[in-house]
Amino acid sequence: MKKYLVAGLLVWLPLGITIGVLTWLYGALNGVFASVLSASQAVLPASAAANLERLKDVPFLGVAVLALGLLLTGMFAANMVGQWWLRQSDRVISRIPIVKSIYNSVKQVSDTLFSSNGNAFREAVLVQYPRQGSWTIAFVTGRPGGEVAEHLSGDFVSVYVPTTPNPTSGFFLMMPRADVLDLAMSVDEALKYVISMGVVGPTGLPPAALAAPARN
Repeated sequence: MKKYLVAGLLVWLPLGITIGVLTWLYGALNGVFASVLSASQAVLPASAAANLERLKDVPFLGVAVLALGLLLTGMFAANMVGQWWLRQSDRVISRIPIVKSIYNSVKQVSDTLFSSNGNAFREAVLVQYPRQGSWTIAFVTGRPGGEVAEHLSGDFVSVYVPTTPNPTSGFFLMMPRADVLDLAMSVDEALKYVISMGVVGPTGLPPAALAAPARN
């Protein structure tokens, strides 16, 4: 009985979690769409507002509209007029107290992560953490800069050490490049390894079947 229960769990658990994540994402996108409609209703005549209210009940309309909005925004931002308009908007937002600190920080992070020329989260490595002799997977996010780099002598890299099984939280470390071991595995494989707490190896095989990494 126990064997069959575990086998059933292994079949349904990944599917259930996947459906749960997609349901949450669908609800979040619909929530954004509903908020935009509610804001629009406040400035429209009553007849038009009633028509907008009915749009909230159309399945997947919010996802489609937001996806179209992102596409049109990207097309607008890719031309010269759009880039000029975005620069002016950034200039205005950068003059608003408190708002400018949050906006500029988020913008710098998003530009670094999603830039096609950036190196953030494009390399998985092994580092010793939280003490010598204990190894964990980390992701290279760049190199220390500014005043921080001036206080560090030698070649350093910035790495992000994710927690498991939730890799969205973790620790930011600056380590000597010599103490970081490069891995051949992709970032996706490394994330699977972290999320599964080492159960699923980089090749999809149990970790015991994998060769130990070389040490310097």
